[in-house]
Amino acid sequence: MHELDDLATRAVRACLDYALERLRYDPPPLDRPATPAELEAAVGSTITATGRAPEEVLRQFTDVLAPACLSTDSPRHLAFIPAAPTKASLVFDAVVGVSSMCATSWLEASGAVYAENQALDVLVGLTGLPEGAGGCFVSGGSAGNLSALFAAREHAARERPRPRRWRVAVSAESHSSVRSTLRILDCDELVVPTRDDRLTGDGLRAALADDPEPEAVFAVVATAGTTNAGIIDDLAGIAEVARERGLWFHVDAAYGGAALFAPSVRARFAGIEAADSVIIDPHKWLFAPFDSCALLYRDPAVARAAHEQRASYLEWMRVEPADPDAASDAVDHAESVWNPADYAYHLSRRARGLPFWFSLAVHGTDAYRDAIEQVLATTRTAADRVEAADHVSLVRRPDLSVLLFRRPGWDDADYSAWSHRLLDEQIAFVLPSRWRGEAVGRAVFLNPRTTVDIFDEVLAAMV
Repeated sequence: MHELDDLATRAVRACLDYALERLRYDPPPLDRPATPAELEAAVGSTITATGRAPEEVLRQFTDVLAPACLSTDSPRHLAFIPAAPTKASLVFDAVVGVSSMCATSWLEASGAVYAENQALDVLVGLTGLPEGAGGCFVSGGSAGNLSALFAAREHAARERPRPRRWRVAVSAESHSSVRSTLRILDCDELVVPTRDDRLTGDGLRAALADDPEPEAVFAVVATAGTTNAGIIDDLAGIAEVARERGLWFHVDAAYGGAALFAPSVRARFAGIEAADSVIIDPHKWLFAPFDSCALLYRDPAVARAAHEQRASYLEWMRVEPADPDAASDAVDHAESVWNPADYAYHLSRRARGLPFWFSLAVHGTDAYRDAIEQVLATTRTAADRVEAADHVSLVRRPDLSVLLFRRPGWDDADYSAWSHRLLDEQIAFVLPSRWRGEAVGRAVFLNPRTTVDIFDEVLAAMV
């Protein structure tokens, strides 16, 4: 199986031909989900004892299985938080795969880690975190939030008396992964009431003042671009309170952090430079393929103290290659190499930051700025379209690129039927959401190739 024999060569050629064909799709198809019965009838059992021709297996994928997967890079994909990876990032993702590297440590993958760190440095510069800030790439926002808040809790445990139960201040709009993280960490939440749908410094200060055990709160999570509505919290005000109370200030910018590239909205992120940790997902609005989340720490040494794994077989991972006899001094060398495994809960890891790095290096940061500004402009124009229409109304002007709108008189069933019809007719993939208990339409503009004309089709389907 490991030789590049005739069978493997046929598989390689077939897959590479398809990959090139898929990259040429203009635009990528939207596609639709299939039922288990449909897939069973069309494909059946794919794995046998003796194997099958690679062309036949690939044909089942391209003709049946792939069309049953929604293409997140379709300009008509406006649900959840989609993706729009560049061609450069997609093809380099394949390069990462065939390179068969494990980017756990500097020893194993110094070249990859060096490149990833350059991409991280671009994001550090955008956030305004100080020189020396850094971290690693993890699989997504869930892994990033978990790793950051674990580091925060471990830091708090070293700095202050342990309370009966640790707690973290959050808002009702914090991402679901934050609450999942708190369950994993066995921590409780202090839900801070929002003002104008934002978590604010004044709200946090008041909640802590009213709380019977404020000393149990060790961190606050602010959001820079909520998933449901794209709202940016009062980062500057929250940072001030966090500094006053000695709280770890974590900013979940998984979706919205990409807009730091855009001068038109950069001022809305004031305060992010004071964060102790930040996450930004390149696989969302930074045009990288799944899965990739940049996890940044103000002081990486604090994160390393929490996450560094110790075992006899890992000692040499932290020794400089130029000094192979220094295994006994491994701890002294820990700061001389950068091991991604030391900054999150993972050990083995794919070099998932490399496709983002390659695209950045190929296209340059100005191209990213322009693409994100284009998406923001499209969103604003789409909001204008809603305000000008007679049959729909705008829930709120967008902070970033999430648009909420309503169709007066519709109930849950109407929104559901509308969503299904849009997908069935391949007009768009749009899912309803809720705003203060009310069913509403929700469209996320992320792909620079999504046009207002596409959104006009979405609105026309609501008449």
